[in-house]
Amino acid sequence: MKIVLLGSGNVATHLASALKTAGEEIVQVFSPSLINAKLLAEKVNAEPVDDLSKINKLADLYIISVKDDAIAKVAGSLKTIDGLVVHTSGTTDINVLSSILKNAGVFYPLQTFSKSKVVNFAVIPLCLEATDAKHLEILKVLARKISHKVYEMGGEKRKVLHLAAVFACNFTNHLYSLANQILIANDLDFDIIRPLIAETADKILIDLPENVQTGPAVRSDESTIEKHLTMLADLPELQEIYQTLSSSIKLSHK
Repeated sequence: MKIVLLGSGNVATHLASALKTAGEEIVQVFSPSLINAKLLAEKVNAEPVDDLSKINKLADLYIISVKDDAIAKVAGSLKTIDGLVVHTSGTTDINVLSSILKNAGVFYPLQTFSKSKVVNFAVIPLCLEATDAKHLEILKVLARKISHKVYEMGGEKRKVLHLAAVFACNFTNHLYSLANQILIANDLDFDIIRPLIAETADKILIDLPENVQTGPAVRSDESTIEKHLTMLADLPELQEIYQTLSSSIKLSHK
C-alpha cells in the first residue's frame, strides 16, 4: 500500500515507523516545516514536501496526523484525491472528512507518544471508523499488520474514550509535574518518587483503580489533609487542586 503522511509530529513519527516496519510504502511526508518533513521522511525513505499542492495524488491511503484544528484545512486540499483519507484524532468527527472527500475514515491510536521514546505498536489499541464497509475492511487489514488490538468504533464512543484518556494520561502526567515543582522548591529530587509512580501504575494493570486507592482522603485522615493544605498556603492554585481531588476521592469512597 502506498501511503502519504500529512504531519510529522509524535503520532505521525511512530505511525510511520510501524507502517514501514510492516512493509508498507510511505511515499511522502508533508509538514508546513520542510525541515520537519525531511527529518521524518529520511527515516522511512519518503519524499518530504511542505506544500499541500504538491501532495502525491496516486497513493492508496492518506493519513492526516495534525492538530485537530488543522484537520479540515488539510482535508480541503485533498478534494481531488481518489484514495482513502483518514485522520488520527480521538475527538474529531469523521464527517469533517466525509463532507468534502470521496472516501474517508478514522485511524486513531490510543497511546501517548513522544519522539524520544520507542513504543511497542503491537499492543496499542487502534480505533477504526469508515464511511463504508469496503474501506473499513481496508483499515482493519492495515491495522492488524501493526497492532493486535483493533477496534471498530463510532465517533461518539471514540470521543468518550479520548476524554477518559485525558483524565488517565494527560491530567495524571500534569500532576507528576506539579509534584516535581513541590520537590524542586524543597531541594528534593524527582527520582525519589519514581518507584511510587511505577508501583501505582503496576497496580492498576491487575485491578480497578478504585480498589487500590490509598492516601489521606480515602482514609478520611483530616488532620493530614489540613497539614497539607497549610503547606500549600502560598500556592493557592495547588491548594485548590488538592482540595478538589481530595473531595472527589472522599465522594467516590463513601
